[in-house]
Amino acid sequence: MNTATQLKNDHDQIHELLDTWVKGFLAKDVATVISTYAEDIIAFDAIAQLQFKGREAYRKHWQACMAMCPGKPTYEVREQHIDISGDLGLAHYLCYCGGTDANGQPQGCWMRVTQGFRKQAGRWLIVHEHFSMPFDMESGKAIFDAQP
Repeated sequence: MNTATQLKNDHDQIHELLDTWVKGFLAKDVATVISTYAEDIIAFDAIAQLQFKGREAYRKHWQACMAMCPGKPTYEVREQHIDISGDLGLAHYLCYCGGTDANGQPQGCWMRVTQGFRKQAGRWLIVHEHFSMPFDMESGKAIFDAQP
């Protein structure tokens, strides 16, 4: 297989991995979301704690996140860019992450996402994930109404 064909295959596999992640998130299926991560994932999520080390720690966090959001989740990706070099890949994009609360009212905000990938035994997995949102330096408060 030539380099261009391999690179296209790798891009397709990472897109498929991210599609699996989104489908799991939208179905509130923690097992599917977690299946996209490497055992040694290091995650910097926008909520709860500074970092999560390992798939099991991140699984517990995702279970808590899903429990906090009783309604139907939403997830929209914009400006996605993926770079690959050998067995490492990097994606960054903006996402609208939200859902409906217990009263059916929509909630959510735009966030920034960076994900690092490693190809292990022929399969791409997320080894690093970082969700963040901008904040106002003067007030110290997150900017929940930021728009792309």
